[in-house]
Amino acid sequence: MAVITISRQVAALGDEIASDLAKKIGYTFIDRKQIEKRIVELGFPKEKLEKYDERKPGFFASLAKDRDEYLNYLQYAVLEAASTGNCILIGRGAFIILDELPNLVAMRFVANDNVRLERLKNEFSWEDKQAQTRIDESDNNRRGFHKSFFNADHENPSRYLFTLNTGLLGREESVKIIEGVVKSYITPQKEAAGKEKVAMLLKGQRLVNQLLFDFKMNINFLRAVVEKDVITLQGVADSHALVDRAVQAAAKILPTCEIRSAITISRDYKAF
Repeated sequence: MAVITISRQVAALGDEIASDLAKKIGYTFIDRKQIEKRIVELGFPKEKLEKYDERKPGFFASLAKDRDEYLNYLQYAVLEAASTGNCILIGRGAFIILDELPNLVAMRFVANDNVRLERLKNEFSWEDKQAQTRIDESDNNRRGFHKSFFNADHENPSRYLFTLNTGLLGREESVKIIEGVVKSYITPQKEAAGKEKVAMLLKGQRLVNQLLFDFKMNINFLRAVVEKDVITLQGVADSHALVDRAVQAAAKILPTCEIRSAITISRDYKAF
């Protein structure tokens, strides 16, 4: 069971290669529309999705509570998908969300700007200016998305197992290379450890979402770190009373676990 994530530049054949690869190795390709649908099903308003989904949020959008709500639903949707195993996820910072998985194969697709320009011109019958504008907007949005939500540089090659230049490699060649890497890199030990880790991460994110959205706990940057039967809550709250309520609620949700708090108290912190 491997989990494959693909980060890609626009017109670097991300979706095309992901689809071909899924068919070749019998994996499930979870595309953008499926993740978007799941985020909405979980409770995020569909009309607000376009403000945040793989784009750089505007100034006020970046400060709003909607931003954190979107991120929590996104993380849950990605972890839920990864928990099924043998899947391919594209974009949405999945390589960061799943970074702790031993069975993660994170890769990035890039291509020369001239190659991307020609691909967009051919696909949409655009002039040079239209295609270049699309490249610039996409690159800027993806850069802003990863910076805003994860404080990460998604162009840093050290974050990936490998990077493919799809301006030089065709779809068939790329699929063969990835298939070989997955077979050689993923061992039964990594599979087992990955399955256990994603279950713990999903358990923690599920608890976070319940505390925030069902119990209406106004705790900023809330996280739940799971280590077997011990769960540590992290975040920023404005009172000790709120922290106590969160710990008590978590204990009711997961009665077999020991709940600890590492939540910081800050009466000066206010979210929009």
